[in-house]
Amino acid sequence: MIVKMMRKLFDTLRPYFEEGGRFHGLWFLFEGIESFTFTTGKVTDDAPHIRDHLDIKRLMSMVIIALIPAILMGIYNTGLQGLIADGISVTFWGAVFRGLRVVLPIIIVSYAVGGFWEVLFAVIRKHEINEGFLVTGMLFPLVLPPNTPLWQVALGISFGVVIGKEVFGGTGMNIFNPTLVGRAFLFFSYPSGFSGSAPYMAARSVDAVTSATPLAVASATPAGESVTTSLMNFSLNYDLKTFLTGLYPGCIGETSAIAILLGALFLLITRTASWRSMAGTVIGAFLTVSLFNILAKPGSNPMMHLPFQYHILMGGFLFGTVFMVTDPVSAAMTRTGKWFYGLLIGVMTILIRVVNPAYPEGMMLAILFGNLFAPLFDYYVVKTNMKRRLNRAQQ
Repeated sequence: MIVKMMRKLFDTLRPYFEEGGRFHGLWFLFEGIESFTFTTGKVTDDAPHIRDHLDIKRLMSMVIIALIPAILMGIYNTGLQGLIADGISVTFWGAVFRGLRVVLPIIIVSYAVGGFWEVLFAVIRKHEINEGFLVTGMLFPLVLPPNTPLWQVALGISFGVVIGKEVFGGTGMNIFNPTLVGRAFLFFSYPSGFSGSAPYMAARSVDAVTSATPLAVASATPAGESVTTSLMNFSLNYDLKTFLTGLYPGCIGETSAIAILLGALFLLITRTASWRSMAGTVIGAFLTVSLFNILAKPGSNPMMHLPFQYHILMGGFLFGTVFMVTDPVSAAMTRTGKWFYGLLIGVMTILIRVVNPAYPEGMMLAILFGNLFAPLFDYYVVKTNMKRRLNRAQQ
């Protein structure tokens, strides 16, 4: 009944927004809402004709659904860490409401400012509103520390949408992941917002007790000492159970491995994301960690001794692998190319973490580096396939 009423409403309003209608100047807005609500009934004039219930807007909606566990855990953990830092007694609803007050404004600013740029470019170029922003607008807040000022959120999402996507022509044309372009801009422009422990605690009191993130503890471990022992002996007792639940200081959506893996399971079951890209990233990281573990000697860089399971559970590795590496636009398109693309990102992430102590995260730069090489992987895969078919035809 409701669906029929909505369909009738759209059909009634459509003449007002079509060419010659009173509100034709707002056609892009009408089309964006209608195509998000209903699958388009348009048919291309020429072949090939492909019918599928899963268009790009539905595809982006699947990613948003997959992000829900990480969003909910991010809200709760942000509130929890804020209450702990301020020395306030912790209750479940107290942590949820505290987290909502911190995270919700960041999400609203991300969608409002990023949406403004999307609409502006749609009007100037006279095309439909790009649906890719549905995901970018949600991913961007989740890769930020909870204490990020709202003006920095607005600046970062503006840089990501305009410089990371629109200057290339919009969704489908961008080389780099716009979410990570915006985060990289904030990271290098305002490094104090991503270093130390204060940005990750969302504390109100100036006397709040702050606590370092696991990667900060790991990178600060003196030579000759065990990173896992440093993590275990830290005040928050950073062990594998803590990393699985995600109840520790970190970026809003990146801490809970269980929440992220639930999202990954949904994306794989619905075939929304590429398992090859995810598997390639994990295998690349495993091989690199294993090599460092073999080469490590007593007194060498402590990060060389760190086991594989700590690397994938700490920081943004899992979140990046599930939601960033699988970006259908900036990742490799061919099946073989996805394997090489994932392997490169996995290798680069561990290399940056181990070799560069000044930047213990590594995932953001590794994915941007992988974006740069994705077209090259596809080029050589396609070229090899063409050469093989040509040789087969000549036999």
